[in-house]
Amino acid sequence: MDRAKHEETKDGPLSETLDVVDVKILELVQQDAGLSVAEIADKVGLSSSPCWRRIKRLEDIGVIHRRVTLLDREKLGLGFEVYATVKLSLPTRENLETFEREVAGWPEVIHCATVTGGEDYVLRIITRDMHAFDDFLRDKILSLGLVSNVVSRIVIRTVKNTTAMPLGLMPQD
Repeated sequence: MDRAKHEETKDGPLSETLDVVDVKILELVQQDAGLSVAEIADKVGLSSSPCWRRIKRLEDIGVIHRRVTLLDREKLGLGFEVYATVKLSLPTRENLETFEREVAGWPEVIHCATVTGGEDYVLRIITRDMHAFDDFLRDKILSLGLVSNVVSRIVIRTVKNTTAMPLGLMPQD
């Protein structure tokens, strides 16, 4: 990959191209955000100052949103995972905004997306166990009075779980 163009940032389309070094930096920080600038610089063949400037630029233009630590939910006693589709009784703008505002405050929901088709949302929910999920469903989702249907799918086993973007699929110049 000689040069790639990232299509969107937090402020819209990216007007700058990302070169092979930028992409390598992104690959490295996706795999381990705890790497020091010196370690990243060494792996991409730069000195620390130019590497830091590139990372800072990638943050400033919104390609890097934030750096996080991934936790083992099983070891934390949060082993119950559910994907739930939610259909609102009446998907008006006000009801959609109310639902989204509520979801944003529920720590059990680690991902929420508006979707096409017969449902309005897909939620990824993490709790301790089936009873905690039932409480969440009754006390939070259903108590809003906005939901006509919830279909829950309990995860038996995770086959793949990554946060890494497929950088090799970026459009080429």
